[in-house]
Amino acid sequence: MSAALLASGGHGFETPDQSIFWQPLFGTEGALAITRPSILALISVVIVAGLLLAGTKRLSLVPSKGQMAVETVYNLVRNTVGRDVIGEQHFRRYVPLLFALFAFIYVNNLFGVLPPFQYPTMSRFAFPLVLALIVYVVYNAVGIRRKGLGGYLKGFVPGGLPSWIVPLVFVLELVTYFVTRPVTLALRLFGNMFAGHLILVLFITGAEYMLFDGGVLLKLVSVPTFLMAFLMTLFELLVQFLQAYVFVLLAATYIADSYADEH
Repeated sequence: MSAALLASGGHGFETPDQSIFWQPLFGTEGALAITRPSILALISVVIVAGLLLAGTKRLSLVPSKGQMAVETVYNLVRNTVGRDVIGEQHFRRYVPLLFALFAFIYVNNLFGVLPPFQYPTMSRFAFPLVLALIVYVVYNAVGIRRKGLGGYLKGFVPGGLPSWIVPLVFVLELVTYFVTRPVTLALRLFGNMFAGHLILVLFITGAEYMLFDGGVLLKLVSVPTFLMAFLMTLFELLVQFLQAYVFVLLAATYIADSYADEH
């Protein structure tokens, strides 16, 4: 849709950009501002805690709907992520971390489409970065504590390699473990939530503009645009779940790797 066509109603359509994600609510507008995603992160903690308390308040062999919902999510993380990836011997101690990460990320992702929140907290890079750094500290600590620093670093290089290629593999693995993994873990979640929300805002505000400010042709075009916004919202719901799942799946994979004798 050309800018000229969109502007046919009298004034131009302002394409949403990254500025829509910077929403300070209180205090300074600088780095110390209390922002909308900060408040949403706190609200998500209250919501998750409330749902868990409500779902587990009266545990019974015949579960209520709330208990069943909590157990379904818990078993998804415990069994398909924790047990199947980390292994039967070590997974139990990491289930609280993996479940907390999944619940926190998923609820904050859902905020992107749920009124009145309608803002994905993870679209601000600091949030996924902090979560990735928690995983980073855990999987490196596990490896160093289990093998010692020397043994952990030695495990970066598989046995049987020609001696001339060992330094190159070691450097590549060192960068992977200490730089690439936390950065990509954070960027994947941030990028998906940022791009998805930007596209939704573009479709919705564009359709709204065409409906209320456009000519007859644009008013007609607004109908499929609203439909596309609805379909994109459904797709975004799937992406929100998958990104939370992928984050904890990779976290479990990194932890499991720290237990392996060779990487």
